[in-house]
Amino acid sequence: MQELNQQGTTDTTDYRQIRLDKLNAMKNEGVNPFALTSYPVSVKNAQLREIYEQKEKAVLESANGDEEKISAGLEAIKAETVSIAGRIMSWRRMGKAHFLDIRDHTDRMQVYVRMNDIGKEAFEAFRKWDIGDIIGIDGFVFRTMKGEISVHAKSVTLLSKSLLPLPEKWHGLKDQDMRYRQRYLDLICNPQVKDTFVKRSQIMREIRNHLDNLGYVEVDTPVLLPIEIGASAKPFVTHHNTLHMDMYLRIETELNLKRLIVGGFDKVYEVGRIFRNEGMDTSHNPEFTTVEMYQAYTDYLGMMDLIENMYKTITHNVCGTDVITYQGTEIAIGKPWERLTMIEAVQKYAGVNYYDWETDEQARACAKEHHVEVEEGDSATKGHVLIAFFDAFVEEKLIQPTIIYDYPVENSPLAKRKPSDPAFTERFEYFMYAREMGNAFSELNDPIDQKERFERQVQAKRAQGNQNCQVDDDYITALEYGLPPTGGLGFGVDRLVMLLTDSASIRDVLLFPTMKPLAQNQTDITEE
Repeated sequence: MQELNQQGTTDTTDYRQIRLDKLNAMKNEGVNPFALTSYPVSVKNAQLREIYEQKEKAVLESANGDEEKISAGLEAIKAETVSIAGRIMSWRRMGKAHFLDIRDHTDRMQVYVRMNDIGKEAFEAFRKWDIGDIIGIDGFVFRTMKGEISVHAKSVTLLSKSLLPLPEKWHGLKDQDMRYRQRYLDLICNPQVKDTFVKRSQIMREIRNHLDNLGYVEVDTPVLLPIEIGASAKPFVTHHNTLHMDMYLRIETELNLKRLIVGGFDKVYEVGRIFRNEGMDTSHNPEFTTVEMYQAYTDYLGMMDLIENMYKTITHNVCGTDVITYQGTEIAIGKPWERLTMIEAVQKYAGVNYYDWETDEQARACAKEHHVEVEEGDSATKGHVLIAFFDAFVEEKLIQPTIIYDYPVENSPLAKRKPSDPAFTERFEYFMYAREMGNAFSELNDPIDQKERFERQVQAKRAQGNQNCQVDDDYITALEYGLPPTGGLGFGVDRLVMLLTDSASIRDVLLFPTMKPLAQNQTDITEE
């Protein structure tokens, strides 16, 4: 915010030097503004305002219009000392009396500081402080002539000196890139941003509560893995010096969680940090948070019910409503979700019937007729073409909560085949606002089928030049001991938070999103 007691250039470097000079002057006078290790805060700003209003109301009601009783009651409130602390956000100087706005994590509070109350020496020191400094105030609460609840300071304490000025008062921190890079400054200047992350915390708590109440056990599995599996996502690679081997940051938590089902857990889940060395856009960050859950003796139909009920419960408890507005569009999470097979969805939105294709060649010809891109040559099967039609015509139409199920086996390497039609798998994804929000399977528990699918994945990646990926033989061994019929589901926490906080970008719901460093932030230390 703009400094009111400094003239001339507004360059941040100059302001910093001015503040450094003030700091050095303080230290030369034996004052260290960083010396205190604590401060006895008695109440937060929002609570203080609430308490005063309640006491004021009680005085007015008990006085029954008697002015003397009202005056005596308000004076009694002033006799109570409070201690608050926070950052100076604005400063209005009027000779020997100053008004400050102090912000803590709950709200702002106006503070009245007068020389006659804190003493001339303390007041002279106080006048040299700056917007952005963190201070403590001891005093009493009163209501100003303009009706604003304020704290009348009896003493002021400098708790931490700010060496950099805050952004200009009337514009704040608006640059989106800088807000992501300097989230601490974003939170100072745009306190409403904090609400998003408070709501994120509430969402995480509701997720855990919902699963815990269903008898799920939360577990932790390794982030560093010894092999690169054949899945399509590209991992980050690091090196373990002691073991003399490369290791891979996990791209999912699935296989280890299913190992636990093999071991005898019936219901497990993990809130896991996932890392994928891929592209970045408004809905993708290289590291993100997922929840994956696995339940023995159920299937993908059971997981459909679970996720629909979970979303309805979380939305109601966090947002207080069953219908939210996301980017100007109402989304009725509380209503029954539409459920369509992929075949039904393509027929509904593209007017194409999968069952009209008797051969792969006919499917490819249909794709060409509708200008749907598939792989050239004879490699695209009917399943591939169905997926391509879904991507081209369906996904963008799925605004309201919709479950799409029964996916072709071609893009579902971990899902169990449908007994009635082995060309399809018992898999579903659910969509909102034309965005895939989660993925679920009736888990494949046939070790022979699973190994064959893993091998095809690895061969495909090696054909693309990646010679490091391997079949996870230990997982196959686990399946050979026996995985019961299991339903599994995973969803991205960040996308759920985006939805429930009406945030357009994933970076808006990550406190510290991945950013390319600015050159000037790189400190070059060289030996002289």
